[in-house]
Amino acid sequence: MVGGHEGSGIIEEIGPGVTKVKPGDHVVCSFIPNCGTCRYCSTGRQSLCDLGATILEGSLPDGSFRFHNGDEDLGGMCMLGTFSERATVSQHSVVKIDDWLPLDKAVLVGCGVPTGWGAAVYTGNVRAGDIVVIYGIGGIGMNSVQGAVHAGAKYVIVVDPVQLKRDTARQFGATHAFATAAEAQEKLTELSWGQGADVAIVTVGTVDEDTVSAAIASLGKGGSAVIVGLASPEKFTVHWPGLDLTLSEKSIKGSLFGSANPQYDIVRLLRLYDAGQLKLDELVTTTYSLEQVNEGYQDLRDGKNIRGVIIHDL
Repeated sequence: MVGGHEGSGIIEEIGPGVTKVKPGDHVVCSFIPNCGTCRYCSTGRQSLCDLGATILEGSLPDGSFRFHNGDEDLGGMCMLGTFSERATVSQHSVVKIDDWLPLDKAVLVGCGVPTGWGAAVYTGNVRAGDIVVIYGIGGIGMNSVQGAVHAGAKYVIVVDPVQLKRDTARQFGATHAFATAAEAQEKLTELSWGQGADVAIVTVGTVDEDTVSAAIASLGKGGSAVIVGLASPEKFTVHWPGLDLTLSEKSIKGSLFGSANPQYDIVRLLRLYDAGQLKLDELVTTTYSLEQVNEGYQDLRDGKNIRGVIIHDL
């Protein structure tokens, strides 16, 4: 498998039947392909496109592989494999963008930005005056902060053990930042006059039962918990009394790609960036060459990065 599921670049050649892009077009790769015609795409839910069912297998939609090591077929992460300097990808996995936008910033809207931003704006349906709590403020959670602020949240409370991320979240519009869920809950009770949060968003790197339970517990009546982060498919991470869900009308929602539509929202977010209404430059902590990829992963583990970007010609 060739890693990398976010990417931006320039189309060099197209194959037979390709109509969405032409050579010279600047594009952002979408980690969720979107065919435009399946049940989900045609009802405005491109994040659930049927083509996304095979993104972890690494082949293109027709079942072919475009990376090879001798006679061995290699998959491309999410049908992309953007850790490669060049790749052959499906036209359903790219979105044409304005060619004046910097590709090293546009790359961020291939996954992390719309996933976090949309989790607040779309899945969570944050509205003006709401109180939002976000657990985990990395490359996705930081954009949930941006989305909540954009939607007009009254208070945006973030929870993360890493000081850098808490400090950065304040620069992105968070009103309060805490190292633990317990500390956040105490302040939330004060700010909400005991009513609880309207929306809680879980964007931690590895979802566990304790974090999900803290998110649901933070909610007031009618509140929504949005689960964005991933866990092992064998683990059951949502355990909560159904009585509370019923009597308080709480809801628990999953969010893939922030419930966004790649063909529309990737362009939309870049237009917001171009207008100075979305922070992308500030998300990038460090850039790396491909040879430094392991350094990037270590910085991520050490809490030194909000986002790290690989520049192939660095």
